[in-house]
Amino acid sequence: MNQPLAYIHPGAKIAKNVVVEPFTTIHNNVTIGSGTWIGSNVTIMEGARIGKNCNIFPGSVISAIPQDLKYQGEETTVVIGDNTTIRECATINKGTSDRMKTVIGENCLIMAYCHIAHDCLIGDNCIFSNNSTLAGHVTIGDNVILAGLVAVHQFVSVGQHAFVTGGSLVRKDVPPFVKAAREPLSYVGINSVGLRRRGFSSEKIREIQNIYRILYQKNYNNSQGAQIIEAEMEATPERDEILQFIRDSQRGIMKGYFSNN
Repeated sequence: MNQPLAYIHPGAKIAKNVVVEPFTTIHNNVTIGSGTWIGSNVTIMEGARIGKNCNIFPGSVISAIPQDLKYQGEETTVVIGDNTTIRECATINKGTSDRMKTVIGENCLIMAYCHIAHDCLIGDNCIFSNNSTLAGHVTIGDNVILAGLVAVHQFVSVGQHAFVTGGSLVRKDVPPFVKAAREPLSYVGINSVGLRRRGFSSEKIREIQNIYRILYQKNYNNSQGAQIIEAEMEATPERDEILQFIRDSQRGIMKGYFSNN
């Protein structure tokens, strides 16, 4: 902590065993938990709440004011959970009066040059690959992977355990447990590899596949598909989560893949 080449505001609350490298600036009203490492040339601005054992790499800017003309200087925050890594030159903006905070969960990996805008809520164990960009008010569930160069439209939701392929434009909500690819972004199957890695049984994976076959391969609209799923599929936490996601969707969920030929 005794780093003469860094600037740390006297009002910052930093655990004693935090490492701060040269040329980093830490503003007032910042909290940083024990075991965290802050690389050189990082800027951590007012309202940052950083957990334990995080790693923030050079060039990152945490808790800058939102790039939103409606922001009026209200006191808002960025909350970063324990054991999360923020790689080089990532930018994370704090919230506005809508949600008052931007949240990144625990055990996440935010790779180089990612941007997370104001009022985003991100779950635990997420991985965002290089240059992925989230507009404001995006909600991401636990265990979501965004491959490189993914761009997520404002107010979009991505359900837990989803995988979005590189270079995708995410304009509609992405339901839980699925793989999303192609342009326009479409359902291309469930994220079976990710689910197996996280301990889902073959039986549970088949159950999720059967739910999405009804939704995406039977030519029903979303409301009809949800009704049939509820009527014909046994109630399980996964079934109920999918149904709730569909019913809560404000932008509508992405479509199934179809060929133009």
